[in-house]
Amino acid sequence: MPTTPRSDLASPYDALLLYSFGGPNKAEDVVPFLRNVTAGKGIPDSRLEEVGEHYYGFGGKSPINEQNLALQAALEAELAERGIDLPVVWGNRNWEPYTDDAVTELENLGAERAVALVTSAYSSYSGCRQYREDLAVTLDKRGQLGEDGSTTVEFDKIRSYFNHPGFVQANVDAVLDGFAALEAKGGSPADATLVFVTHSIPDTMEAASRISQATYSEQHLDVAAVIAERVGAVRGHEVTWELAYCSRSGPPSQPWLEPDVNDLLTERAGEGLRDVVMAPIGFVSDHMEVAYDLDTEAMETATELGLTAVRAGTVGTRAPFVAGLVDLLLERAAIARGEAVEEATVGSLPPFRSVCEVDCCLRRDGEPSGVPALCGVDLRR
Repeated sequence: MPTTPRSDLASPYDALLLYSFGGPNKAEDVVPFLRNVTAGKGIPDSRLEEVGEHYYGFGGKSPINEQNLALQAALEAELAERGIDLPVVWGNRNWEPYTDDAVTELENLGAERAVALVTSAYSSYSGCRQYREDLAVTLDKRGQLGEDGSTTVEFDKIRSYFNHPGFVQANVDAVLDGFAALEAKGGSPADATLVFVTHSIPDTMEAASRISQATYSEQHLDVAAVIAERVGAVRGHEVTWELAYCSRSGPPSQPWLEPDVNDLLTERAGEGLRDVVMAPIGFVSDHMEVAYDLDTEAMETATELGLTAVRAGTVGTRAPFVAGLVDLLLERAAIARGEAVEEATVGSLPPFRSVCEVDCCLRRDGEPSGVPALCGVDLRR
């Protein structure tokens, strides 16, 4: 049992920042949102209109914002259940409420030290460092970032949690539900292939993501093996699995991680595959990459190939995931207090760092970004 009173377990933190990507809420938001996402790349609005077709097919609204609100409410409920009085503030890199809005809310709450929870489980530039850079740049624009890295509100972050027991168990439960749905659909779970899917990234970003001896893809492969083994143990048969990618962008000349999920389905169908469960382990909620790339595009591919296919759920607000996030918060708070902590993990990889090292997870291997980044030991300008 902890010796610290339940109400003080989150000390020294005054607030939790739920920090996400953001998404448009209506058709008029789509191009401005995509301008934010692609800032500095010189992409014309005409091209952004084409890219935005995915959003227009859903009325211009991404599901990510409502899902973040649901996760915020679930975190607040879990904290309250444990007797922990800690406000949860939501902010996004690319849409309202922006990072700047979240910092203003934290200041209005009187917060002096907050901990950031990024809605990306894996360590890479786009999944970790880019958020740290956005936070630093936002504070710099507000005139609240000192040359020594001092800030009006001090920020720490929760470590990458792809191999935390809560995230893994929630994915196991989601995949088991997927196999049950496949069986109800007339498929054969014992003969099915489990295809784990995540967001592709450029090869250069993959190389730069090596931290604790594990790149972005290696992180996924490690956790996928654990999930597949646990699912097989419950179902009583070995589960065949593979890792595929979706949502690549950029010029065709730039190598990204492969295989694309549609290409993989096509190739395996030609080899006799008839049943498939797709599990989006790279995403914590059913946002646009899941709604379009999997539920629309990949399911259309499966239908054309004559496959019996289902898409497993994301962790969303499943109880093991939400409880695990609060466990991670309390773990980080204990580390901040200088206490010895056993950082829970599953799989073969160690817990990733709460305080990021110099130049970790750069956009490109060996090329410093020149942008300051909080929650680490480097502050580049």
